[in-house]
Amino acid sequence: MPADAPSDDALLAQLREAVGRGHVLTGARATRRYRKGYRFGDGPVLAVARPGTLLELWWVLQATVAAGRIVLLQAANTGLTGGSTPDGDDYDRGIVLVSTMRLAGVQLLDDGRQVVCLPGATLDVLEKVLAPLGREPHSVIGSSCIGASVLGGVCNNSGGALVRRGPAYTELALYAQLGDDRVLRLVNHLGIALGDTPEEILTRLQAGDYAPDAITHDPARAASDPHYAAHVRQVDAPTPARYNADPSRLHEASGCAGRLAVFAVRLDTFEREAASVFYIGSNDPDDLTGVRRHLLTASERLPIAGEYLHRDAFDIGDRYGKDTFLLIDRFGTDRVPAAFALKSRVDGWCERFGLRGLADRVLQSVTAWLPDHLPPRLRTYRDRYEHHLLLKVSRRDADATHAFLADFFAQRDGAFFACDADEGRKAFLLRFAVAGAAVRYRAVHAGQVEDIVALDVALRRDDRAWVEALPADVAGTMIARLYYGHFFCHVFHQDYIVKKGVDPLAVEHRLWSLLDARGAEYPAEHNVGHLYRAKPALTDFYRRLDPTNTFNPGIGMTSKQAGWKERAERREV
Repeated sequence: MPADAPSDDALLAQLREAVGRGHVLTGARATRRYRKGYRFGDGPVLAVARPGTLLELWWVLQATVAAGRIVLLQAANTGLTGGSTPDGDDYDRGIVLVSTMRLAGVQLLDDGRQVVCLPGATLDVLEKVLAPLGREPHSVIGSSCIGASVLGGVCNNSGGALVRRGPAYTELALYAQLGDDRVLRLVNHLGIALGDTPEEILTRLQAGDYAPDAITHDPARAASDPHYAAHVRQVDAPTPARYNADPSRLHEASGCAGRLAVFAVRLDTFEREAASVFYIGSNDPDDLTGVRRHLLTASERLPIAGEYLHRDAFDIGDRYGKDTFLLIDRFGTDRVPAAFALKSRVDGWCERFGLRGLADRVLQSVTAWLPDHLPPRLRTYRDRYEHHLLLKVSRRDADATHAFLADFFAQRDGAFFACDADEGRKAFLLRFAVAGAAVRYRAVHAGQVEDIVALDVALRRDDRAWVEALPADVAGTMIARLYYGHFFCHVFHQDYIVKKGVDPLAVEHRLWSLLDARGAEYPAEHNVGHLYRAKPALTDFYRRLDPTNTFNPGIGMTSKQAGWKERAERREV
């Protein structure tokens, strides 16, 4: 820290002046829901600041940077790799965690063909804003169900289930960057003329105070990935379709992982299509490979989504994700963020009384007595088949897809059926309930589970041996393995529930070596967080964005020290 850096009390006073006393939280109890990640991540913070305007956010950044403290920006705290929470207590400076969820706002451009999203805008809200216009955002399934933010997706190259769109990406953003000279600068690359000073730019943007002629449409600056649809069709390419460290998709805010303070992004939206869903089952992985290769190469229009689910993931999602499934099924996505926040508060209360995991065990017991939530035909396919594929196509392609599948499976052991509306909705809802099911399993069976190793893997596009076969000594360390993911993109989420007494870090490193031998890249879309080591190209990108290592230091197992210094006792990876 600078020699003349203010004391903690002086900085706290500045933060309270900036955002109001009630929006500066201190102490372990008050800050718990912000500093503890959904799956991973925890550590002490000096304070949580919750600005209510973009200008207040600027003031918080100015005060924290001038004080030589760490800035850790956080939106919805729905990440799966701990990337927006502290990682332990071995930082060399205090952390100010800045929650942006009060900074909600979506502004429509060009009759909704583009949007400007502020830091607290969620995918769920964006989806609802666009629905009356017959349009939809980059991602409409999965993370939107738990209130994920739009900016979080862009800053972490988030992928998603929609085959045609690839990672969240834009070259149009408004952000603050701290230079090597320790001067904080506001950079306006939104393509919207808003004025010259930070105060004018931020105030006008917050109010939507700009005319159509202030908006520049530059074809050289993309607001979505323009190449992915062609890229994913190249099924014989020996490289993955998408992954977080891909240098071609790292640009300023896109992929910055909190190394910049992003105030707004400008994004394309997409025409909403009526869709049909097919449920496919097989005991032969080659059947699913054949479907994938045909639909990616022979179809005029790419499928909308193609989600893979292994039988074991089906079972654990069915049982341990039932409450999430029922919550969304009965009440929609509106209630989910509040429900997660409430559970976080209850978990904190339980932990104070030595009752860690009580809420999970109670919820699990209650939902076990509720009626079956899955359609009968899904149950039948679960019993018959090990491998499941949820295929969504444009309704214009439904007849052709049905004809292809009927011919394809005529001489094979696998089968398919066309879902009715209820079956299709519930099949996809089950698939996304799986993502949190391993966390529930860990909480309910704490006596048998050491931890979860959660990998986010991009396989080569030409990899036909996509079903993982683990050596016996590695498989023997696990209670269960969950395989699910975005099959047409060859992106898989692989959750390994590790037995009590086994070192999860050692298991993880062994799994990494096996993936390296297969030419896989990881992480694919959840970003490095504090679970993966950033590869050299990604580390270089972070250092260019944040030369003083002030914003989210330690991400990708990089240095947590000011100026990118290294500690002598860095942990082994």
